[in-house]
Amino acid sequence: MEDVRFKYHELLVELDAAISKMMMLVSAGQMTGPEWLESAQKHHYAYEAWRHFLRAVPAASDSRH
Repeated sequence: MEDVRFKYHELLVELDAAISKMMMLVSAGQMTGPEWLESAQKHHYAYEAWRHFLRAVPAASDSRH
């Protein structure tokens, strides 16, 4: 279970960083260009990694039975 919690944390940190970067670019009015595209791609990959991980890990309530 400790490995699962570590992976949760790792993926959430990546997703949070990607969201923060995109919000910084929005605040700066930089919603086009290579930096925006790179940021959007990183956000997409971080979100997909988080989503796939959640699907693969059994719910905590399932593991108690």
